[in-house]
Amino acid sequence: MASLTYDLTLAGLSVGSAAALTGIGLIVTHRATGVLNFAHGAIAMVCAYLLRQLTVEWDWPLAPAAAVTLLVVAPAIGMALERFVFRPLSVLGGDPAQTLVASIGVFVLLVGGAALVWGSGARSDAPTLVSADPWGQLAAALVLAVGVGAVTRWTRFGRELRAVVDDRSLAVLGGIDADRVAAAGWAFGSFTAGLTGVLLAPYVRLDPYGLPLLVMEVVAVAVAARMRNLPVAVVVALGIGVAQSQLTRLHPSGWGEPLLQAVGANLFVVALLVAALVLPGIGTRDALPRTATARVATPPGAWIVAVVLFLLPLGFAGSDLHTSVQVPALGVVLLSLVVVTGRGGQISLGQAAYAGLGALFTALLAAGRFPGLPQLPELTALAVAVLLVAPLGLLTGWPAISRHGLALALATFAVGVGVSRFVFAQPYATAGLTLGRPAGFEGDRAYYVLELGLLAGALLAAHALRRGRTGRALAAMRDHEAGASAAGVRVPALKLTAFVAGAALAALGGGMLGMGLRAFDPAAYDPVRGLLWFAAIVVLGADSVLGALAATALLVGLDAGTRGGVAAALIGLLAVLVGRFPGGPYEALRLAAGRLRLRREVTLTPLGAGVRGRLRAPGPAGIGGAGRREGPAGKHTATGAKGSQPSAAHDRPGAQSTGPADDSGGNEPGASRAADPAERSGAAGPRTSSAPARPRTPRTTPTTRHILRARGLRVAYDGFTALGGVDLDLPRGRITAVVGPNGAGKSTLFHCLAGTVRPDSGQVGFGERDITRLPAHARTRLGVARTFQQLAVFPTLTVAENVQVGAEQGRVVDAAAVERVLRLLGLDGAVRALPAAGLPTGTLRRVELARALAGSPRVLLLDEPAAGLDTGEVAALARVLRALAADGMALLVVEHDLDLVADLADTVHVMTAGRIVASGPAAHVLEGFEGLEGLEAPQDLPAAQGPQGPQDPQGLGTAVDG
Repeated sequence: MASLTYDLTLAGLSVGSAAALTGIGLIVTHRATGVLNFAHGAIAMVCAYLLRQLTVEWDWPLAPAAAVTLLVVAPAIGMALERFVFRPLSVLGGDPAQTLVASIGVFVLLVGGAALVWGSGARSDAPTLVSADPWGQLAAALVLAVGVGAVTRWTRFGRELRAVVDDRSLAVLGGIDADRVAAAGWAFGSFTAGLTGVLLAPYVRLDPYGLPLLVMEVVAVAVAARMRNLPVAVVVALGIGVAQSQLTRLHPSGWGEPLLQAVGANLFVVALLVAALVLPGIGTRDALPRTATARVATPPGAWIVAVVLFLLPLGFAGSDLHTSVQVPALGVVLLSLVVVTGRGGQISLGQAAYAGLGALFTALLAAGRFPGLPQLPELTALAVAVLLVAPLGLLTGWPAISRHGLALALATFAVGVGVSRFVFAQPYATAGLTLGRPAGFEGDRAYYVLELGLLAGALLAAHALRRGRTGRALAAMRDHEAGASAAGVRVPALKLTAFVAGAALAALGGGMLGMGLRAFDPAAYDPVRGLLWFAAIVVLGADSVLGALAATALLVGLDAGTRGGVAAALIGLLAVLVGRFPGGPYEALRLAAGRLRLRREVTLTPLGAGVRGRLRAPGPAGIGGAGRREGPAGKHTATGAKGSQPSAAHDRPGAQSTGPADDSGGNEPGASRAADPAERSGAAGPRTSSAPARPRTPRTTPTTRHILRARGLRVAYDGFTALGGVDLDLPRGRITAVVGPNGAGKSTLFHCLAGTVRPDSGQVGFGERDITRLPAHARTRLGVARTFQQLAVFPTLTVAENVQVGAEQGRVVDAAAVERVLRLLGLDGAVRALPAAGLPTGTLRRVELARALAGSPRVLLLDEPAAGLDTGEVAALARVLRALAADGMALLVVEHDLDLVADLADTVHVMTAGRIVASGPAAHVLEGFEGLEGLEAPQDLPAAQGPQGPQDPQGLGTAVDG
């Protein structure tokens, strides 16, 4: 027994050593570049094939062949990837989502290229570089780990590496060659990948698909080490390897035997599932780059061409028609990615699992082998299979609630690998399964007609998720998740809806594909195919159903008409270039054609120039320049006017006019500053810091009861107190301002009120209701709206659609609410039909404010609303805010512009070190602090010292100011 335990331990150390090498390479690459290298396994496979080519095919001695493979080719692959793929992405400002897509593209490209060069069959004659004795592999892993740790901690290169990891741009400003550091990281990562490949190849099958996936399964080692800690990665790898070997000695009887055997053979997959679904995720950036999901205009006549092409196979016969029946089925599967990725903006690398489950459940139901259900006709079995698989979309939808970017990619990839290993690869689930076609549709031509009908239904479903209220909510979530939540969108529920709908469509397509092939083939739903499908959808237009159809025709057509691997290589090449052409190939061609088109400059005659000058004579303008022309940089030039702007008290949707706030005081909103000629023309003159605050008459309101209140709010991050017992009241009809230096806690207080940060203690009340634990979207629906310091608009929606999202999610039933808000903020002209992407900052500020007002809120929270506005726009904004307060709304303004605060606020609170140190009327408080104009400077009021708070999971920036 002791001998068996020893032998199994040695075998486990051998496997664990290879896994440790993979973990070391992934961690070093990630630390040097920030990229989770999904192509690590593909590089390992290419190096293993190359060593076999040199030694077996070309008869090279093993030593020089291994030296060339590991010391020359492998590092060269890494350096080439860094130079030609990932460095351009960093120069172009690519985010982790773009690098993820490019990394998957490299994986697919290398897998397809290997299949082209060496074929797709498995090889069993790979040379053995190190004997089966595990001590050599273990020594290599330990030496590499110790060496990397020593270099990182005690050398100049290590210091530069840590600096680049902490802040790449700051490191560059400090004179560090970040490109050299990244190239070295990629070279070392590729070397470890190659070493892993040549060590594993003699003991596992060497083929273009199996070895890359096997290597990527052990990414759990790096994730468990939080992509940073090398000793943890080595210990976890060795521990899992030994445990997996020891499990093989257990042989239980009964139903548990196949399950235990599956776990014993795939313990690294179990670890991947645990690491991806349970441990805190890595990477919290947006799911996909927004430009990659932007709407691209459909080419004229494209739908006619698509319909004709999909009808052409009805005239085929024989093998051609047998191949064509795969196209509509795969089209439905890819439409599921359009729903999840294109519509919802979520990364999903596990759609192949849902497609395979749809085919498997259909086969089991049709054969009468599904537990608890009788044998069903094929078409009914397909419908029931879709209903059974759809709820399983929660397997990937639930992690998506709290995960973004790389973490979500790992979670969905882990689910796909887990289903493949524990369901599709188990004989007890799939042995002896055949799958027929529905009665009356046995022939290829008849079945193709049935598929076209199902494809048309899937297209209509995908189209419905782009239009209407749900479509706008999905687009809002995709473009700016935090902004969508602030607009009232129930983001968690919407994510679950997208994944469930995607799982249903994938199951439908998978069942159709199984019927077309007349069998359940687990290889058709391999996780590698899931990566290929995801890459194909992204590069051909994630938000385009035509892109899904084009990807389907490309994949099936190339696989059937060319050597295996051509389709994968082409898709991989396009995915590698996704950072340069984020709109897809059609958009790239359109832009190229536009640049090549001859451009003629149109000039006016003197008479025409004179007429244009008279037509564009300056006149009065409303809020934000109604009647003014906005240049590309957001500057305004007078071009005439539409007339005076209507009062906010009458135009705010759902509002009831309360009349002038105080007739005796002369402070009626919209009219109190009418005596100022500069404001009558819609432009404010320069405001100087020495101008005293104008005496203000307090507004009177029907009631002085506080709408929103905070009591004893405390927030701490790692022992640093961001808020130390803050009390705040927002009364109805008043404008309250919070000012203070960077790090004072203003943003933390703001986020506690908005619902994006939950305080450690204290209470937030809305009227008589405690809303401390309510999320942001629930507060919005109650009547607490907010804007963002960094613009939070939805670039793929038009201006009117942005505002409509706010009205719909705020449950405003007044159909004219959107129109009134657009008119109030000067957005009711031609700009209403323009996409928000590319509009000037001033216009986007108005769009964001209009979206917040469209839900008829009772409380409006404004985070630096004047950021990016010129003086005329700031003056117009102040008029609107005063009018909203006169109409009974409670407003909170967090602002650094003290001139605006002095001119606007009824009550000012000064914060420093997480506490309110002064409160009162604006004139009294601001005059009481000499030099408050430079409040941002630490020397004027001491900023709170301590570490920065953690990044907000919704991308709001640090919860602590500064």
